[in-house]
Amino acid sequence: MSPAITAKEGGRQRRAGSHHHCLDVRSEAPRALTPCGDGLPGGEAEALLLPPPSPPPEPGLRVARGFRAELGSILLLLVLYVLQGIPLGLAGSVPLILQSKSASYTDQAFFSFVFWPFSLKLLWAPLVDAVYLRGFGRRKSWLVPTQYVLGFFMIYMSTQVEMLLGDGKDRGPDVVALTVTFFLFEFLAATQDIAVDGWALTMLSRENVGYASTCNSVGQTAGYFLGNVLFLALESPSFCNKYLRFQPQPRGIVTLSDFLFFWGAVFLITTTLVALLKKENKELTPTKEETKGITDTYRLLFSIIRMPAVLTFCLLILTAKVGFSAADAVTGLKLVEEGVPKEHLALLAVPMVPLQIILPLIISKYTAGPQPLNTFYKAMPFRLLFGLEFAFLVWWTPKVKHEAGFPVYYYAVVLLSYALHQITLYSMYVAIMAFNAKVSDPLIGGTYMTLLNTVSNLGGNWPSTVALWLVDPLTVKECAGAQDQTCRTTVAAELCTQAGGSCVTTLDGYYVESVICVILGFGWWFFLGPKFKKLQDEGQSSWKCKRTN
Repeated sequence: MSPAITAKEGGRQRRAGSHHHCLDVRSEAPRALTPCGDGLPGGEAEALLLPPPSPPPEPGLRVARGFRAELGSILLLLVLYVLQGIPLGLAGSVPLILQSKSASYTDQAFFSFVFWPFSLKLLWAPLVDAVYLRGFGRRKSWLVPTQYVLGFFMIYMSTQVEMLLGDGKDRGPDVVALTVTFFLFEFLAATQDIAVDGWALTMLSRENVGYASTCNSVGQTAGYFLGNVLFLALESPSFCNKYLRFQPQPRGIVTLSDFLFFWGAVFLITTTLVALLKKENKELTPTKEETKGITDTYRLLFSIIRMPAVLTFCLLILTAKVGFSAADAVTGLKLVEEGVPKEHLALLAVPMVPLQIILPLIISKYTAGPQPLNTFYKAMPFRLLFGLEFAFLVWWTPKVKHEAGFPVYYYAVVLLSYALHQITLYSMYVAIMAFNAKVSDPLIGGTYMTLLNTVSNLGGNWPSTVALWLVDPLTVKECAGAQDQTCRTTVAAELCTQAGGSCVTTLDGYYVESVICVILGFGWWFFLGPKFKKLQDEGQSSWKCKRTN
């Protein structure tokens, strides 16, 4: 539904492993891949995919220690993942702010590119793994400068962001500048994620490395909550006046500028403490993956994607989510347009957290067998039907609105719709994760898995961007109150207003798009779905990559 409450299928993923060079070149064996999860929502699901067992520690390397002995490291990982979730949450809140300022859906489509870096980090992850300063530490070489840049960038943007958002009247939001700004935030957060995921494996002993996945899920979810739900609540004048103040004020308790400055300072302080006080442990270097270096990593990815079975999978998964794009990308924004307070919409995410934790655990029981894509196929038509249900919900919203807002039963219906939608979403998500794990070549499992996850994530990103972009062209408006005027373009709409008329929507492109998406989705399910299911019947040899040493 909205960016605030819709689970991001294209969130975080594993990355390709690589041979590790430092600037004063040395030779090492390549390490195993990071088993990182996604707090939004993939962390719980990916946590089910356990990393391959590491070889026993060599003489001289540290031995496993108890939980209490590494409590400081676990808490540090938790803090780092919380910080990672802050820019993700802020980016998710901006579309709702833009919608409240009457931004066009074309602007929303352009801003949606902000959510792409976490799905594309495979492109630069081998570089982060391979290049570092040995004297400073392999992970700190990227973590410290990345977080410093984030911190200073946040503080600088705290002086500019109010101007970029506009006043909602005479001056509209500068969507291009906002998109560039938050794209950089997400790019830096994705880079920090690569470094933190890798550091987690060596910061903790083998006995406690499983806590890294927990820190990931809990920390990033908490950070997203702080940057999205809490921010939208504290930024809302109506919410603050109703629940947190005795005397009404025209503004919320905090602004986006205040929020950016505060967290920018937190980033700088935390990064300084990490740089000065935390030392990296000597690393274990498993040799399971045979990737030879950065160049070889990219060659390996190219050789994987040329395999017929993998290429078929990529083409199918890149088109499988087209049917959900209108429901997932546009519905929440339409609810805001119809008058639902954005902070109320964001707060609906709170009761969903337990469900989002439990669902992957339950669904994994059905996807653990030899045919996980059966669950994907069975859940797909139900998720498609929610596209029509969401369209009805948007149509119904203005019917139940009254002067005091919306009745409690309305929010109950929205919450129930979202909860049922989550069941179908997670059924498909966990099924894809399980299939990717099943077919990945164990010799190069991390690189293989990362590629498949990246393609799966892109399969959700591009339809959402296109769906947002198509809403305005599909919408039909007429100029009421002025003769010989139209509302087909922005200029024409202004002329209509100047002539004393007003633009009235006669056909909302969202409804047109919702129906088209559902039709396309069922077409995919009927014609291509069986072919997609058939991929799980391919022999293991179809998925093995032939490599030359």
